[in-house]
Amino acid sequence: MDTLEFVVIVGEMFSYTFIVRAVLVGFLVSLCASLLGVSLVLKRYSMIGDGLSHVGFGALAIATAVHLAPLTVSIPIVVLAAFLLLRLNEHARIKGDAAIALISTGALAIGVVVISMTTGMNTDVCNYLFGSILAMSKSDVYLSVILSVVVLTLFILFYHKIFAVTFDETFAKATGTKTGIYNMLIAFLTAVTIVLGMRMMGALLISALIIFPALTSMRLCKRFKTVTLCSGFVSAGCFLIGVVISYIYATPTGASVVLVNITAFFVFWGIRTIRCKVAQGA
Repeated sequence: MDTLEFVVIVGEMFSYTFIVRAVLVGFLVSLCASLLGVSLVLKRYSMIGDGLSHVGFGALAIATAVHLAPLTVSIPIVVLAAFLLLRLNEHARIKGDAAIALISTGALAIGVVVISMTTGMNTDVCNYLFGSILAMSKSDVYLSVILSVVVLTLFILFYHKIFAVTFDETFAKATGTKTGIYNMLIAFLTAVTIVLGMRMMGALLISALIIFPALTSMRLCKRFKTVTLCSGFVSAGCFLIGVVISYIYATPTGASVVLVNITAFFVFWGIRTIRCKVAQGA
């Protein structure tokens, strides 16, 4: 495929309104996920995305069964689940990964049972599990854009507090920072981002948007700020490339985006390895 043919295909792709809507939402959600992902990875809580996405699937199944708007039902349920996971991790004997496994598998089981008893295992279920660029309705787009802007704004406003509770929560608490509130803020922003991204990436793949950009950026960057900025650029770039590949080769959007993220991870890893060898040789 030459450059001119590629430009023509991309121009044709963006002539479809539903793709433009999906790319807009996906771009914003990718940014939100990547920024929050840095804190979650550093706090060793990166799998919260996987757990909350399973809760989101259960909520979507219930919303579909009772004929309600999926996003308006899923968001409050997933936010409550995020707060519950946070409380379990802080105060209960069930810690971290065990709490996530407990809640996520239970929610997934509820979702499967509800769907099997109502609509059955149809195409909509596959869209929820693996994502679909066709799943975004106009009302979903409006709500998703508004909430994505809210997430980005809150992250920027409370950046320094999020940085403090990410690196040394004990010291932040000793200096008077209300760490509980900011941990809840991170959980809230993560829950909203997970729900927004599920329609396109799917419940089984959305956590990749949180984990991969952060890990990729950490191959080359060391400071929290540079890792966060690099993570945002990597995530947005990988999403756009993944969507184009999905359109050209008719592959699933979510899976295509994840594969591009994996490729970027190995590219950054390779650059780091070469740079280290050059430094050692010097």
